[in-house]
Amino acid sequence: MPHDDLDEMLTVQGLIAALPLPTLIIGQSEKVEILNDAAEMLLGKNITGRHFTTALRHPRLVEAVEHSLQDRAARKVSFQIVEHGRDTSYDVDMHAIAATSLLLLSFRNATDIAQAEQMRRDFVANVSHELRTPLTAVMGFIETLRSSARDDVAARDRFLDIMAGEADRMNRLVGGLLSLSRVEADERVRPTQHLDLRHVLHTTLGNLAPVARGSGVALHYDPGQVPRHVIGDADQLVQVFTNLVENAIKYGGADRPVEICTQETAHDPVLRGPAIEVTVTDHGPGIDAIHLPRLTERFYRGDTHRSRDLGGTGLGLAIVKHILNRHRGRLKVASQPGQGSQFTVVLPPCPAP
Repeated sequence: MPHDDLDEMLTVQGLIAALPLPTLIIGQSEKVEILNDAAEMLLGKNITGRHFTTALRHPRLVEAVEHSLQDRAARKVSFQIVEHGRDTSYDVDMHAIAATSLLLLSFRNATDIAQAEQMRRDFVANVSHELRTPLTAVMGFIETLRSSARDDVAARDRFLDIMAGEADRMNRLVGGLLSLSRVEADERVRPTQHLDLRHVLHTTLGNLAPVARGSGVALHYDPGQVPRHVIGDADQLVQVFTNLVENAIKYGGADRPVEICTQETAHDPVLRGPAIEVTVTDHGPGIDAIHLPRLTERFYRGDTHRSRDLGGTGLGLAIVKHILNRHRGRLKVASQPGQGSQFTVVLPPCPAP
């Protein structure tokens, strides 16, 4: 190794070791000269002094390093590996160190960025799909009303009713998207209100009483004498319980009761402390276990046709999840086909104000 390069490496060695990103230096001899602990964890031990191809096995990465060693140009390359049983994406930046023959490589885990980009693409695709169906229907009926059904009063009234339903569906979807956007924007801002969950549930059930009566559903809730104090956002928690109780009314079936109960637990394994649980139970057809892990995903529906027929947008439980994240809580779901469903909100309690 040239003496000048050795001096340069001794100068930067401490800096490389302190960098949080996996970082290594390759010399003109194409051997790994220096790497930090993070790079050793990523690429393996005992690679110092070995040819870089023994550590960097991805063809695109090897090719980029070879070119940068030759022309000293900065490059960036991305590659994927399987790490701990899942696909992991890395962005690698390579730069020649000025006045030396050394090449510096730094690795940045871009998995979260790649996943966020994929989520964005999926989100746009889902929104487009959800809007395309009612828009296509409305456009088709408009064309029919302009032509063959222009003077058919019965057909016109029937088509106008369907168009109103599809427009209402689009309106609910846009409203859900706006609500989800607001909830996500506030997710990292902790709420500050001292609330008694009994009052939140009283408001929720009062708002939903006409819906329950219209479906012949009895809502059973005993607030008890013990306050259920939490730190929260009253409007958002009303939104959470409105979603859960309304779903229980819709999917539990007409003339079947819905029970709402609260209890305190001394230790919740996820919250790692005491918790208040509010459980909404219906006696409907239940949910197959295969669907349970995905219920809070945007636009996911266990029963697509039934959900759409009942006015579901596939966004309600996603909104619930983000609100509960803001409140440092969580949602538990238990269900078996033919035995109804239980949706349990778990929140950390707080002392009385």
